[in-house]
Amino acid sequence: MEIERKFLVENPPENFTSFPCRHIEQGYLNTEPVIRIRKDDSRYELTYKSKGLMSREEVNLPLTEDAYLHLLTKIDGRLIKKRRYLLPLENGLTIELDIFDEELAPLILAEVEFPDEENANSFIPPEWFGKDVTFSGEYHNSRLSKI
Repeated sequence: MEIERKFLVENPPENFTSFPCRHIEQGYLNTEPVIRIRKDDSRYELTYKSKGLMSREEVNLPLTEDAYLHLLTKIDGRLIKKRRYLLPLENGLTIELDIFDEELAPLILAEVEFPDEENANSFIPPEWFGKDVTFSGEYHNSRLSKI
């Protein structure tokens, strides 16, 4: 189960580039249900996600680079490219700060994953987080792949 909240960010903290960064590209083979392929640095995976906004089922399966490259020719919509910075929070949680590249620039989103819905609902975001878009499907990456 994936439980996450998502926020628009206009002004990330000045030091965000000092945190670990992963380079991600992902494409969608299907958006209902969501079937995604992803390259995360040198790791490849196929992901299924059920319907939902804050909480939804997620299953990740490893792919080889060859399988990823083969499936890449079959994506529907744009290939999303982003840099993901991992910023720690005091409570053991992590902010995933996504800086989108190419056609989706200058979009910046912050996501935080939670162990349960109670923690997600009681989360107080840092001041630099912008609008909470958790319950707007407009900012799901599967939707962004279609714009």
